[in-house]
Amino acid sequence: MMDLDARDLPLEGCALIEASAGTGKTYTISTLYLRLLLGHRGSAQSPLFPRLPPEILVMTFTRAATQELRDRIRRRVQEALAILEDKAQDPDPQLSAILADYPLADGPHLARRLRLAADGMDDAAIFTIDAWCQRVLHEHALLAGWDPRQKLV
Repeated sequence: MMDLDARDLPLEGCALIEASAGTGKTYTISTLYLRLLLGHRGSAQSPLFPRLPPEILVMTFTRAATQELRDRIRRRVQEALAILEDKAQDPDPQLSAILADYPLADGPHLARRLRLAADGMDDAAIFTIDAWCQRVLHEHALLAGWDPRQKLV
């Protein structure tokens, strides 16, 4: 096993992250989410195309975990915004390092992007597995041959 550095973890392809309770999974996911919002590939690589909250799917097992993730991601975005606006009291070193990968001139653009993301967090695709499946069924009911008036129990 190896330690995970959310700042340099590739965002393309698939990755399996296994971790015990209390090891920082939510912290790591919120950092990865922020990197997707910014289009951050890491200090040595060219940027990715930035994403908005409805374009990023996060799935978990419980409704409580879903709400916790949504809240933590929103706070992480606000923390990064505070760093960009020089309002952070005690900036997170990992967030500071991620933001330092961008030229200083990009600060206003990144801040605008994070404000837009923070405003769109209510539309973020953060679901339990069953809630996401139900959403897909509703959105593609005709293609799936499913009556959208039916309710899943």
